[in-house]
Amino acid sequence: MLNLVHLKVLAAVARHESVTEAARELHYSQPSVSHHLSRLEAATGVKLVQRAGRGIRLTPEGRLLANRAAEIVGRVDAATNELAAQVGLQAGRVRLAANASTLSTIVPRAATALGQTYPGIELSLIDRHPVEALQTLRHGEIDIALVFRYADAPAEDEGFRLLHIGDDAIHLISRQPDDSLANHRDSAWIGGCAGCQAELSSVCRSEGFNPRIASLSDDMVVVQSLVAAGIGVAILPGLALRAHRRPDVHATELTGFHRRIYAATYGDPPDPPAVAAVLTALAEAALPPAQL
Repeated sequence: MLNLVHLKVLAAVARHESVTEAARELHYSQPSVSHHLSRLEAATGVKLVQRAGRGIRLTPEGRLLANRAAEIVGRVDAATNELAAQVGLQAGRVRLAANASTLSTIVPRAATALGQTYPGIELSLIDRHPVEALQTLRHGEIDIALVFRYADAPAEDEGFRLLHIGDDAIHLISRQPDDSLANHRDSAWIGGCAGCQAELSSVCRSEGFNPRIASLSDDMVVVQSLVAAGIGVAILPGLALRAHRRPDVHATELTGFHRRIYAATYGDPPDPPAVAAVLTALAEAALPPAQL
């Protein structure tokens, strides 16, 4: 029989790849963590960790169980919070992951409104790229992932439920006002994450060329600084420009191109009351972007 405490210890060791760091996170002693791992190995009958120099690493079997352990522990924590909210023991705690542009625009507006309407709801926030946010959501470590999808992106795996809360226009960022893609067939471009680069390529191909990506950054501040310095041109979503806008760069909206913003949850409906309240607040906070 697998023990939940043992699984929680294994999940922490997997996250940190260190008994010392796992002990610090869990507020256990190092011998206690080692003891729990030994008990779990005895229960499963397989070797889960092995020595690697001065540290440890998980065996393939340990990695497999650790992935499931993270999901199981996360689901148990979520169920505890949901039950407490349902019976009125507390208003609820909601864990939300979002990327920088939404975390600095939509989320603060939603948090302000939520605090006024439901002051008992505790909102815990974490900065994560959409791919990482969805993985964290699947593992039960968060309750909501605020993500974006481009038009040609593949659908998410089964189990995710997506609430469309708005669209975000795409802009060409350059040093020229009223610019166009056609002016930058031979320019150096600043790319970002894999999905962002795929979207950049799609946008440029609509004008009959492939972008020459010379620099890479996911940071909206860095991207605009590079453009201002003449290092290249880029595309950025409107939310990124609402979060940070340099006065010495120009944004030209690219008609017909946008990304869709979703609030993702995982598992079967209905959502717990606190999660449902946060979803409503996010939808109401996702107002059309201001004139850029």
